[in-house]
Amino acid sequence: MSDTTTMDSVRDAVRTFNKYVLNPAMLHLAGRKHWYASVIRHTGRTSGKSYVTPVVADPVAGGFIVPLPYGVGVDWVRNVLAAGSATITSAGSTYDVVAPEIIDAASAATTLSPRRRRGFQRLGIDKFLHVTVAK
Repeated sequence: MSDTTTMDSVRDAVRTFNKYVLNPAMLHLAGRKHWYASVIRHTGRTSGKSYVTPVVADPVAGGFIVPLPYGVGVDWVRNVLAAGSATITSAGSTYDVVAPEIIDAASAATTLSPRRRRGFQRLGIDKFLHVTVAK
């Protein structure tokens, strides 16, 4: 088994654990003041159901940048891209966001703090979701 295949398997296992165990627990605190995690509310592409997912949403000028440690193919990212909008609750405030766009690490780096940049780089995160706060 190659290193890439092993890493993909580990990443999938962590993603599955987070989806069914960690994320439901995180939703009790995510989005609150003084907590690092935010909440993104999105609508299912085909079901039309409302979903809530904990994320790390870094405020940047005019919007947010969300790291995508599991890539761009996860359901919540696909839902936000398809709808073209979502709602983010971060630090106790709620924002309607629009114009979702996948950006690379180099583009995200120009808007993130050096500390966040280093942290995301150490984790090997190379894709981010950029959204704009609706006016």
